Amino acid sequence: MPRVSYAFFLSAIVYGICGMVLGMVMGISQDHTLMPVHAHVNLLGWVSLAIMGGFYALAGDRRPPRLAWVNFALSNIGILLVGPLLAVLLVKGDMRVVPFMALGEVMLVTGMVVFGIAVLRTARTGPQATSGSVAA
Repeated sequence: MPRVSYAFFLSAIVYGICGMVLGMVMGISQDHTLMPVHAHVNLLGWVSLAIMGGFYALAGDRRPPRLAWVNFALSNIGILLVGPLLAVLLVKGDMRVVPFMALGEVMLVTGMVVFGIAVLRTARTGPQATSGSVAA
């Protein structure tokens, strides 16, 4: 499996644990103010990064390595900006974080666009040769 896939999976695991712990804290305290943070961390961090890592693992040598790492960097920096800053906005109402959150959101969208380009480039290279299997 490519190193970039391991990087995506390890990041996804960290975000998954963070999202689960935040969910537990909200449940115990019965304070669900941070539910949007919980959702962002779980969906953008755990789910999206795990899917991306899985794609790059399946693509193997056909993946565009540079795009994969750019996708990884944009997605992680975006999540690291949006999650905590959204928490600050929700808890303290501090509007000064909004421009930095917007930067993180743009990074997340750009990361998804880069992922889409990587998928299209990989698809253009044709099916991966595997022994004993029939291409669909």
